[in-house]
Amino acid sequence: MEYKDYYKILGVERSASQDDIKKAYRKLAVKYHPDKNPDDKVAEEKFKEISEAYQVIGNADSRKKYDELGANWKQYENAGFGGGQGFNASGFSDFFDMFFGGAQGGAGFDIRDFMGGMGGGRRSTRPAKGSDLNATISLTLLEAYQGTQRMLDLNGNTIKISIKPGVRDGQVLRIKGKGSPGRNGGDNGDLMIKAVIMNDPAYQRDGDDLIKNVNIDVYTAILGGKITVSTLKGDVNVPIKPQTQNNSTLRLKGLGMPHYGKEGAGSLLLKVQILLPEHFSQKELELIKEAQEHKE
Repeated sequence: MEYKDYYKILGVERSASQDDIKKAYRKLAVKYHPDKNPDDKVAEEKFKEISEAYQVIGNADSRKKYDELGANWKQYENAGFGGGQGFNASGFSDFFDMFFGGAQGGAGFDIRDFMGGMGGGRRSTRPAKGSDLNATISLTLLEAYQGTQRMLDLNGNTIKISIKPGVRDGQVLRIKGKGSPGRNGGDNGDLMIKAVIMNDPAYQRDGDDLIKNVNIDVYTAILGGKITVSTLKGDVNVPIKPQTQNNSTLRLKGLGMPHYGKEGAGSLLLKVQILLPEHFSQKELELIKEAQEHKE
């Protein structure tokens, strides 16, 4: 079996850039293309040869493999790998097949695996995992808090997806074995689901903490008391300390988002907004004035 010097076939140096290789290939492909050389067997074989060369060194990854193995091709052949029978269906040579057409040892790769099957011809018989599929699911904040289920229709098959409480916006969930079928007995690919959490008018999310604005009347802020706050878990009574300041934060532990896949939850942070009444009574105004004078 003759060693194929793909650089020589394309008329470029081994140090040539990928652009130089592409230009050389295009020039030769135009010259020897079957449309320009009808019924010319010599031109046809030449066209196959330059196409084969470009399939390998025209791709940076396969070129690297060729450069690594090319000098040891005889040793590779003697080890018992590859060795097709003449040209395969793609028109590529035994040499191409020996290196890149389904070797089960030695180099341990198949050019068709990383060239996406370009060039046709004999396909690798090695098991290969199927490709992953991608999907997006939109959730309300309450669904993300409680966890939920979705039914997805994939290629005519209905799949039930369970989403754990605490999922975050943009989080990608992997469902093993629900992607594209594998080849030659290989495993199926996975289903990759991206969770998109819709904005909630009442809450902002910071990690597993939730932030919510609460209004407190000025009297409760000054004297203290209790307020009722609605949370994703239900209504809770929150004690307010005397002289609570505007824009202060009250932390309610365990009332934020659940930790995804873990025990516990974040906190609910209440941002205090003190509301002044639209009208004060005369007595209230006098007391406020007295307090102001006493402060001075």
